[in-house]
Amino acid sequence: MNAEDWQEAGFGLYIHWPFCLAKCPYCDFNSHVVAHIDMERWARAYVSEIRRLGAETGPRILNSVFFGGGTPSLMSPDLVNTILETVRTTWPCANDMEITLEANPTSVEADRFRGYRDAGVNRVSLGIQALNDGDLKRLGRMHSVAEARAAFDIARRCFARVSFDLIYARQDQTLADWRAELREALSMAVDHLSLYQLTIEPGTAFGDRLNRGGLRGLPDEDLGADMYAATQEICEDAGMPAYEVSNHARPGAESRHNLIYWRMGDYAGVGPGAHGRLTLDSTRWATETPLSPEEWLTRVETGENGELPRQALSREDQAAEYLLMGLRLVEGISISRLENLAGKPLNHNIINDLVESGLIGTAHGRLYATKTGRALLNGVIAALLPD
Repeated sequence: MNAEDWQEAGFGLYIHWPFCLAKCPYCDFNSHVVAHIDMERWARAYVSEIRRLGAETGPRILNSVFFGGGTPSLMSPDLVNTILETVRTTWPCANDMEITLEANPTSVEADRFRGYRDAGVNRVSLGIQALNDGDLKRLGRMHSVAEARAAFDIARRCFARVSFDLIYARQDQTLADWRAELREALSMAVDHLSLYQLTIEPGTAFGDRLNRGGLRGLPDEDLGADMYAATQEICEDAGMPAYEVSNHARPGAESRHNLIYWRMGDYAGVGPGAHGRLTLDSTRWATETPLSPEEWLTRVETGENGELPRQALSREDQAAEYLLMGLRLVEGISISRLENLAGKPLNHNIINDLVESGLIGTAHGRLYATKTGRALLNGVIAALLPD
């Protein structure tokens, strides 16, 4: 196995900001609502962890930075600037480095966005989630459609690259409703859309409500499949085809940071609940951090690092991860890279069966899921996973 395999996809940095104004009922991300945030204390901790990871990873080129959460648009522009100044003195940065910040419409202010831009942020991803006020309320969002549009306009004035998220397969949503809403979204879109089918996760408010017999009106499996198919067709016709199961972009506007994940590059994770993948001394490590903001902060401030014990990934682990992540992409995966990671050839009988079933294709040394296969991706991946 090539010790520098991660270079196939590059190196990114993920910064997790764990705070929100309110917890959305469908959200299973590591987010917390607090009354007061000491920005200077958090700045010192982020700087310390970035420098520690920089010393460990060495002078590799950094391709992207992603501020996720939580609601990173609650960070002060000064904090974002401090973090990015530290990043630039820690790693050599690619000339075209992508720096993305997630934002919620309720926390978008023109001055704040100009501050992020001046700090170096060059891409924003807005969590709009719905273009219908009733559904926004059901989803626990704190903004209206009018506020979302105003926030989007501010983002467009400040940044050349703007994406936003929508959730479909919502309660009582019809196929016609979604088709109309998606066309409205495409009329607004700059270069990228993330379109997620609503999933009810255990441990969320929606999960608890469903277990109690509530949350009525969710679409059945057939309607969900029809909504997914309509999403692919409408976006492709509008010049924003899928490049990943839930992500659509104009050619060249794909999220470079997320491509590092899906193409199985290396990425450092900083902040409470952040995950990472780092190749060090020929070993690929899975990293994670404590979920509790106070625990993470205290660990860093008392001289411990902000990570939990690392896990070394075996060949089998890496091959499975490459399949799980890479087949989400329309471009698929490299057959030779997969075999190199696994340390053995693929089972071509299984591949031939999946090709004949119209679920996968092969071309130019790559294996990819077809449109039909991407709609049934879990089953395709299960069939291909090494024994």
